[in-house]
Amino acid sequence: MEPKRRERRVIAIAGAAALVAVGLNIAFSAVAAHRRRKRRELPGFTAQANLSAAEIKRIADRIISKSKETYDSVAAVPLDKVSFANVIAPLAELDVLQFPLVQACVLPRMVSPSEDVRKASAEAEKLLDSHFVLCRQREDVYRVIKAFTVKGERIGPEATRFLHSLVKEFERNGVKLSQSKRKEMEKLKSHMDALNLKYLQNLNDFTKFLLLGEDELAGMPFDFLKDLEKADGKFKVPLTSYHVTPILEHCKVGSTRKQIAVAYGQKGGKDNLAILENLVQLRHKFARLLGYTNYADFAIEPRMPRTSRKVLEFLEEMSEQLSDVANRELSLLKDLKIKEEGNAQFGMEDLLYYIKRAEEFKVDLDIGEIKQYFPVSLVISGMLKMFQDLFALRFDEIKDVDVWHDTVRVFSVWDASSSDLLGYFFLDIFARMDACVLMVQRKVPAAVILSQCPKELDGNSALLRFPEVVRLFHEFSHVVHHVSNRATFSRFSGLRLEGDFTEIPSLLLENWCDESISLKMMSGFHQDITKSITSEACQSLKRRRDLFTGLKMKQEILLCLVDQIIHSSEDVDIDDLIKDLHPKVMLGIPLLEGTSPASCFPRIVFGYDAVCYSYIWSEVFAADLFVSKFKDDLLNQHAGLRFRNKVLAPGGSKDPLEIITDYLGREPSLQPFIQSRKRNSL
Repeated sequence: MEPKRRERRVIAIAGAAALVAVGLNIAFSAVAAHRRRKRRELPGFTAQANLSAAEIKRIADRIISKSKETYDSVAAVPLDKVSFANVIAPLAELDVLQFPLVQACVLPRMVSPSEDVRKASAEAEKLLDSHFVLCRQREDVYRVIKAFTVKGERIGPEATRFLHSLVKEFERNGVKLSQSKRKEMEKLKSHMDALNLKYLQNLNDFTKFLLLGEDELAGMPFDFLKDLEKADGKFKVPLTSYHVTPILEHCKVGSTRKQIAVAYGQKGGKDNLAILENLVQLRHKFARLLGYTNYADFAIEPRMPRTSRKVLEFLEEMSEQLSDVANRELSLLKDLKIKEEGNAQFGMEDLLYYIKRAEEFKVDLDIGEIKQYFPVSLVISGMLKMFQDLFALRFDEIKDVDVWHDTVRVFSVWDASSSDLLGYFFLDIFARMDACVLMVQRKVPAAVILSQCPKELDGNSALLRFPEVVRLFHEFSHVVHHVSNRATFSRFSGLRLEGDFTEIPSLLLENWCDESISLKMMSGFHQDITKSITSEACQSLKRRRDLFTGLKMKQEILLCLVDQIIHSSEDVDIDDLIKDLHPKVMLGIPLLEGTSPASCFPRIVFGYDAVCYSYIWSEVFAADLFVSKFKDDLLNQHAGLRFRNKVLAPGGSKDPLEIITDYLGREPSLQPFIQSRKRNSL
C-alpha cells in the first residue's frame, strides 16, 4: 500500500473509531438522558459536556479497558508479521477514539458546579495519567514497534514522524531499562515529586510580614494603605507579591524598598536552596539513567532547540544583543534616582520604582480611563470579527446546546470560502479560572476557552483591564490554532506541539493588541460604544509595553541562564553562580545581599525545569514572523490565510523549525526582536 494511502486509511479507520466513541458516549449518557431536555446536536461533535460523577468513573474504566485490549493485541503480533496495519494503525486509532473521552473526564474538574463531579474528574485524571505512563513502559509493545521500524516498510512522512515520536515516548519512559533500573527510576521520580511539593509548600507557608510606619510608606496610594492591618501603631505588610510589587513600584522611601525587596528575596530561604540543589542532582541522575548526559538535554530533546548547548548560545546572544539598549535604559533610571534621592547607588530594589516614574514622564496614559473603552461584549465581538477577517473564517453562534453553565456560548467555525466545517469552540469566560484553553476533541476540532471576565451588573457593562484584553486575545489565538489544524494523525492535532512552538502563534497575534486599527475594532466607550479608543491612547499603550524591555528581558535571561546552567552541569553551587552571573547580566547591578532568587523561583522547580528559556524563544520567533509578514498590513487576508495554511494547519505533523523556515523563506532571526526593542525602548 502506498504511504499516502496508508495515512488516509488511518483517517478512515479513525472515522470508524469516532463512531465507536459516539456509541460509547450515547451509552454512558443514557442514564442521565431522562433528566435532560432535548438539546441541539453538533455535527461531528462526540465529546460529552455534562457527565455525572458515576459516568466519569465508568468512562475512565472503559478507556483503560480499551487501551489494555489494544496494547495486548499489538503485543501479540509475531515479530516477523509486523506491518503498519497491525501495529501502527491500531495505536493511532486508539488515540483518535480515546481523546474526546479522556477530555470528557478531565474538563469537569475545571468547570463543573458540582463538587462531587469535580472530585470524580480529578480522580479520573490521576488514574488515567498513571495508566498511560504504564502503557508507554510496556516492553512487549515496544519490541513489536521496534520490529516494525527495522522492517523498512514504506510509509509517508507524517506516519514516519508519528512512529518516531511513539518510539521516543516509550524510551523516555524507561522501557529500555532493566527491571532494577526501572525501579530506581520510579524511586527517583517519587523523590523528585516530593521535593517539588516541599519547595512549593515552603513558599505557600511563608507568612512573614514587616511592620512599617506611615512615613516609611510615603507615596503609597490610600486604597493600598486602608486595606492593611495595623499593629503597634504601624502597618502590617505581608510579604506576598500582591503587597510587595505595589511597594516596589510606588514607595518613595529607598530604604523601605530595599527592606521589602530583601525580606521578599529570602522567601524559601536556605531550606528551599538545599531542596533545589538536591533536586537538580536527582534530575541529572534520572537523565543519566535514560542515557542522557544531563537533565537539560533530556528536557530539551523534544523541543525546538534540541540541545542545552543551543539554548545557552541563544540566551547568551540575546543578553549581549540587548546590552546596549539596557545600558541606555539604566542610565536614564540612574539619572532619575540622582535627581530624587541624591547620588545613591542604584540597586535591584530601585528598578520597578524608577521604571514606573519614567513611564509617568514618557507615557500620557490613564489606565483607569482606558478600561472604560473595553466592555467585555464589545471586546469579544471585535476579536471574533478580526480573526474572521484575517484568517478567512466564519464563526456562527449556536443556541440551545447542552453545556455545563448557562453563560457558556458555543460557536461553529467554517472556512469562509469553501463553507467547510472546521470545528467548534466554547466560550466559558465568566468567573471560572485563570485564562486557558482546553482541547476537547480532535477529529472535528473543538476547544474550550476559560477565563475570569467580570459579569454585567445591574445592566452595566462589565469592563476589562487592558492586560485582560491581551490575555483573552492570546488564548483565543490558541483556539484558532486548534481548529485550523489539519494533521492526519490525532497525535499531531490540536495543541500537542513541541513546547516552544505552541506559544509562537499566540505571541505573534498579541501584536494586534498594540495597533490602532485592531484596538479600535474591539473597543468603545462603555456609555457610548460608537466612540472607540483614540489613536493617541493606542500609541501610548504600545509605548508603555516597549519601555525598558531591555532591562526587563535581562532579568528574565538571568533566571533562564541559572536554570539552564544548573541543569546542564554537575555540582554547581547555585548561590555562587547567581552572585557571579547577576552583575554580568544586569550591567553591574549587584545581587541584593542576603537574598537567593533560586529559593523563591517556582518555575525552576515545577513545570519549567530546564525549559525556562521557552517563552523568550517563542517571543523572538513571533517578532520575526510579525515584522516580516504582517506589520505593514495587519488585516491582509491573503497573508493571514497563508499563515493559517502554512503554519497553523500542519500542527505537529512537521518539524516546527522547518515550518517557520519554509514560511519565512529563510532561517528565523532574532534581529527583528532586538531591533524593535532598540527602536521603541526609550
